[in-house]
Amino acid sequence: MECSELVGYVASALVFATFYMNSMTMLRVLALTSNVTFIAYACLGGLFPILVLHIALLLLNAWRLLQSMRGDMRP
Repeated sequence: MECSELVGYVASALVFATFYMNSMTMLRVLALTSNVTFIAYACLGGLFPILVLHIALLLLNAWRLLQSMRGDMRP
C-alpha cells in the first residue's frame, strides 16, 4: 500500500467517524480534520477535483464552526 493510499483510507475513516458525533462542534472539528487529510491525499495523488472540493469544504466547515462557537447559527 502506498503512502497516498493510506492517507486516503484515513481521510475516509474520519468522514465515517463524523456520523457518530453527537455534538455539532465535535462534528465540525472532525470534518475539518478530514478535509485537511483529504487535501493531503489529493495533493499526493494529483487529484484536482478532490483538492478543490475539500478546500471549499474546509472553508465552509471552519466558517460554520466559528458561527456555532459564537452562537450565530441560523437556519
